[in-house]
Amino acid sequence: MGIGGGAGACVVTALVLPAGPASAADLVAARLQMAISLGWHIVLACLGVGMPALLLFAEWRAIRTGDGDSMRLARRWSKAMGVLFAVGAVSGTILSFEMGLLWPGLMGTYGEVIGLPFALEGIAFFVEAIFIGVYLYGWDRLPPRIHLLSGVPVLIAGVASAFFVVTANAWMNQPVGFVVENGRVRDVAPWRAMFNPATPPQTLHMIVAAFMVAGFATAGVYAVAMLRGRRDRYHRLGFMIPFTMAAVFAPVQILLGDYAAKFLAEYQPAKLAAAEGLFLTRAGAPLSVGGFAVDGELRYAIEIPNGLSLLVGYSPHTVVQGLDQVPVADRPPVTPVHLAFDTMVGIGFFLLLLSAWYALAWGRRRDLPRSRWFLRLAAVAGVAAVVAVEAGWVVTEVGRQPWVVYGRLRTSDAVNPVPGLWAGFVVVSLVYVVLTVATVYVLRRMARAPQELTHAPQEPE
Repeated sequence: MGIGGGAGACVVTALVLPAGPASAADLVAARLQMAISLGWHIVLACLGVGMPALLLFAEWRAIRTGDGDSMRLARRWSKAMGVLFAVGAVSGTILSFEMGLLWPGLMGTYGEVIGLPFALEGIAFFVEAIFIGVYLYGWDRLPPRIHLLSGVPVLIAGVASAFFVVTANAWMNQPVGFVVENGRVRDVAPWRAMFNPATPPQTLHMIVAAFMVAGFATAGVYAVAMLRGRRDRYHRLGFMIPFTMAAVFAPVQILLGDYAAKFLAEYQPAKLAAAEGLFLTRAGAPLSVGGFAVDGELRYAIEIPNGLSLLVGYSPHTVVQGLDQVPVADRPPVTPVHLAFDTMVGIGFFLLLLSAWYALAWGRRRDLPRSRWFLRLAAVAGVAAVVAVEAGWVVTEVGRQPWVVYGRLRTSDAVNPVPGLWAGFVVVSLVYVVLTVATVYVLRRMARAPQELTHAPQEPE
C-alpha cells in the first residue's frame, strides 16, 4: 500500500510559478505538511504490506487443518485490511499531489528521472486494489484454495508497491542515472536511477520494518485482550501468528540496520555523523548514546569508547568522518537526527530481546511466557515498532537536509514559491484528524462485533 496513483505527482509541474524563493515560513509549512502526510501514511503502508501475509497464513492453516479459530482470524483480519487499504488509498492520493504541488522544483527538474518507480507503483497499487476486491468478495463464493490464491497477488503487489516508492526515496539520497548540461537534465537512465546504490539497504530495511510493524501491532491488540482475561484459543492464536512473524524478522532487521549504517559511512557520511553526533573526524570514534548538540559538540551523551569505529570498520583504528568535514550550511540538524537514530536503535534491540524471550519460552515448553510482564511488553511492542519506523524516517529525511536531492538540489530551492502554504498545511492536518478519528472508530466497532462462528472448509489433498 504505497503512495497510490504516483503519476499524479507530475500533474502540476507545468504550472507557471512566480520567480524567487519561498519564504522561510512557507518552507516550514511545506515540510511540516509533508512530514505529517508521510508519517501518517507510512503506518498504513506498513500494515498494507504485512497484514496480507498474516491473513493468508491463517487461512492456509484453516484450510489445511480445518481449524475454525484460524478461519475466524483470517476473516476478521481481512475486514480490517479492507478498511486500512481504503484509508491508505486516500492518504496516498494526498501524497501524490503534494509531491507536485509542494515541490515543483523537484518534480519539474527531475520528474523524468524518478517517474518510472512512481508509474510502476501505480500499477502495483491497482493490482492490489483489484485483488483485494476479489478476495473480500470471494469469501464463500470461491472454492477455498482458489480464494486463498486470490490473496497472493495482494501480498506481492503490496511488497512491490513499497519497493517502488522506496527506490524513489533512495534515489533522492543517491541521485544517479542522468547528467546535467547547462542547467538541464539530459541522458536520463530511469532503470539506473531506480536501482541506485541506496536502493538495496533502504528497500530491505523498510520492507522488513513493515512486516515487523504489522506483526507487533496486530499481536499487541491480542496481548491487551489476554491481559483482560481473554485467554481462549482464538486470542492466543491471534497473538502467536503475528508475533511469531515479527519475531522472525527482528534479528534480520538488526543485521540490515548494520548494513544501512555502513552504507551511510561510505555514501552519506554527513548523515551518519549527524546520527551519531560526531563532530570531529577521528580514529577511535566513540559510540554516543543520548545527548544534545550544543555549540558544535555533543553534550550529556553516554560514550562507548571506540564503539563507532568498531561498528563502521571492525577496528578501533577506523577513521570516521565527522561534521567538521562538511560546510556549516550543508550540515543536517544534529539533535533531532541523533535522538531519532538512538530511538530507532533502542527500540530495535528491545524488540529483539522480547522476541528472544518468546523464542526461549516456546523452545522450552511450546507455550507463551507465563509472566504477565511479557504480555505487557508485547502490548507496548506494537506502538514501539511504529515509533521506530517514524524515527527511522526522521533519520532518512531530516538527515539528508538541507538537500532534497542529495548534493544536487536544496529543499529551499525545490519548494513551491507561491505564498500561503500554511493554509494548505492547516487544511491537510484537519483532513488527517478526521481520517484518524474515522479509522479508529470503524476498527473499534469491528473489534467489538460478535465473532463469526466459522468452520474451516477442508479440501482433499
